[in-house]
Amino acid sequence: MDREEGPEASPGGAADSGEPPASDPKDLEEPPMQKPPGSPLVLPHTLQELLSKDTVQVQLIPEKRGLFLKHVEYEVSSKRFRCSVYRRYNDFVVFHEMLLQKFPYRMVPGLPPKRMLGADREFIETRRRALKRFINLVARHPPFSEDVLLKFFLSFSGSDVQNKLRELVQGVGDEFMTCKFAMQAKEYLPTDIQIQFAASRELIRNIYNSFYKLKDRTERIASRAVDNASDLLLFGKELSALGSDTTPLPSWAALNHSAWGNLKQALKGLSVEFAMLADKAVQQGKQEENDVVEKLNLFLDLLQSYKDLCERHEKGVLHKHQRALHKYSVMKRQMMSATVQNKEPESVEQLESRIVEQENAILTMEQRNYFSLYCLHQETQLIHIYLPLTTHILGAFVNSQIQGHKEMSKVWNELKPKLSCLFAGSSDVLMLPLSAQEDHLLPS
Repeated sequence: MDREEGPEASPGGAADSGEPPASDPKDLEEPPMQKPPGSPLVLPHTLQELLSKDTVQVQLIPEKRGLFLKHVEYEVSSKRFRCSVYRRYNDFVVFHEMLLQKFPYRMVPGLPPKRMLGADREFIETRRRALKRFINLVARHPPFSEDVLLKFFLSFSGSDVQNKLRELVQGVGDEFMTCKFAMQAKEYLPTDIQIQFAASRELIRNIYNSFYKLKDRTERIASRAVDNASDLLLFGKELSALGSDTTPLPSWAALNHSAWGNLKQALKGLSVEFAMLADKAVQQGKQEENDVVEKLNLFLDLLQSYKDLCERHEKGVLHKHQRALHKYSVMKRQMMSATVQNKEPESVEQLESRIVEQENAILTMEQRNYFSLYCLHQETQLIHIYLPLTTHILGAFVNSQIQGHKEMSKVWNELKPKLSCLFAGSSDVLMLPLSAQEDHLLPS
């Protein structure tokens, strides 16, 4: 079982009371939005508060279900709602789609890819880890954590989960339609918001690239620890095999017949220490995989969701706003041309009506554009709230290295006296530094 994504913290507030699993999506009412003190633009959260919102476990159900097409199920357990539910990958997909539909201007973490056929154990485990990171980032995101969608996904134990998730969003409208600050978003934004947006986007891109490289190197280090364990185990087995050799001693060795026997006797027991060394190396590799690589992946998933959000802003509402302005300018030119050419009053009236409609559409798009920037401003704050997590990650990496080398050094030191006793006359040589051993063994 892999470890948690952040420092252990007990959930507080409403989580302590516990709530029974929901029986129907209609029973779930949207909680009223709480206005933080001061500007609503400012997120009043700390990293510890975010991590303590919930801890969600995602465990693989061993058996595959389905009559013909077998599928994998996961047990999803929420510490906050104190319940466990069973979810398929496609349930996560629909939940993800509904989050994007309801919160198009927020960081919605991505899902791992779906693999139709030939999903091996490694792929399934990698996907399970990714699903766990996804649901924990969602459960700790301020707006998502208080939304009915999350509560339903983590607590509803009935059937037809996917259609009921769609029902929760149907006819509700996105966050722009439900947030009471949406129409005044422009008032809360700094005047240089576009410059800040560009600078923040560049900074997050640089942070992502650097931490991606760190994650890649950490994966290599963890993988090398496992490879080292395999080599150490084989090294010990070869020594043991050598010690168990039953080939008769030739007469040529009769002058010193005890040397080979003593050596074999000593080599037989060395495999135990090398097996211990291999076990320590495996433990270190797994610890780095769980405590370092997995947390780096969590942080990278968060940064990637920010990059995706910036792209949605640029290619979505901002692009639509620009297109609407262009269409409006074309209409105005047509109106001027129709006036100059004294066209039929009906056609002029129709054009005027279309222009008024376009003006209203532009106003709505402009408000959506500012609300999108409002949300981006908050999501940028969220990224910076998460930044101290990198300190925990680096600390875990350092501790893993210190502990791993310390434990292996202890075994190596226990092994050294055994090596020095292989030959009674060679103990002085083995206790010397390596350079001195070479001088002693090599002819002058």
